[in-house]
Amino acid sequence: MYLKNLAVAGALAVTSSAAYAGCGLSGGNVNILANEFGAIQAMVAGARECAGDGVTVEANLTVDHRDIQVAALTANPAQYTSAVVANSSIVPLINGDLIRPLDDLVAEHGQDLDKTQLITIDGKVMAVAFMANAQHLFYRKDILEEAGVDVPTTYDEVLAAAEKIRSMGLMEHPFAMNTKTGWNLGEEFINMYMGTGAPFFEPGTANVAVNNEHGVAALNMLKSLVEYSNPDFLTFDSNETQARWESGDLALAVMWGSRGGSILDDEGSSGDIVDATVLAPAPTLTGDNVASTLWWDGFTISKNISDEDAEATFVSLVNGISDDVIRANNDKAVWLSSAYEPTPASAGVAATAASGTSPYPMLPYMGLLHTAAGGELSEFLQGSESAEQALADIEAAYTTAAREQGFVE
Repeated sequence: MYLKNLAVAGALAVTSSAAYAGCGLSGGNVNILANEFGAIQAMVAGARECAGDGVTVEANLTVDHRDIQVAALTANPAQYTSAVVANSSIVPLINGDLIRPLDDLVAEHGQDLDKTQLITIDGKVMAVAFMANAQHLFYRKDILEEAGVDVPTTYDEVLAAAEKIRSMGLMEHPFAMNTKTGWNLGEEFINMYMGTGAPFFEPGTANVAVNNEHGVAALNMLKSLVEYSNPDFLTFDSNETQARWESGDLALAVMWGSRGGSILDDEGSSGDIVDATVLAPAPTLTGDNVASTLWWDGFTISKNISDEDAEATFVSLVNGISDDVIRANNDKAVWLSSAYEPTPASAGVAATAASGTSPYPMLPYMGLLHTAAGGELSEFLQGSESAEQALADIEAAYTTAAREQGFVE
């Protein structure tokens, strides 16, 4: 997949455009729904530069964006003119016919976008990608050196390092990952299952295929890992994990690469912690397959809005990923632009991509499996049910949802 090479080279072209009131538009309302982290904030700030001359630009940046996007875009007119999405979160919008093809807007206003940024589904451009992302390992080199352990490359080595750190009394809970019940926990299961190399579904069908020895191996590793986490690990999302890292409470963590810039800056932490923080590739589960997924983030345009609002939204968001914006916020993401210069903050994503990490499956029913896993694993991780029972629960929840939506009989 081209995006794998792209995360390493950062070689896509988005040329800069001078920002001025209205960005040459005669009117239109822009309202953006997106996650909240540095790169998105920078893009939205760039889009806001187009406000004026009858153009309004607003945004709702929230960690709950995935939970509200379908209902918000189903309204007519849609509550938001754009949803910023990733590999998985675009799927329900496609399934619901809630976003519009962008081919005409690209032809008129996107001449400087590289064709590899154009996310094409069934021959139509449905999103414009602007950054690459992946979950990977963050480690404290000072703690690992004190414990006398090498940088882990497999999850077995992560466990061994965490045990050594604990047994030496350096930290009681040295490890964390984003295991909050719901989407985050579902993502951790998917990442770990990817590490088995096994398929999620029976070939050529939407029949789920995770209730097997591969699923057991993935779940047992997750349970082993959270035994080295704080007991409230089921509340850990990206914000919480980052906060604990910056507070010096962790020596090993699996976090999104997009957090690298804010973790390595001079805010929210001490100089000693920042200097000792290193971003490394995602570990493998078996030694062969990387237990992570490669993602892109991009913007879509709502279907249930006027053409004027759609045009204003597209132009504003293209301005939000101009070369000027990217140069000013270079450290906040692995930007898909020739203006981007790789940094220590992007090293983990680049190395994870280079190690052959597969993209998150962009299947119409993948989100149902993700949701089922996120909702059914808490009891297993808390020790009140077996891995086999948890997998059976995932299978049952997925199959019920897939039948309701007509993916399986």
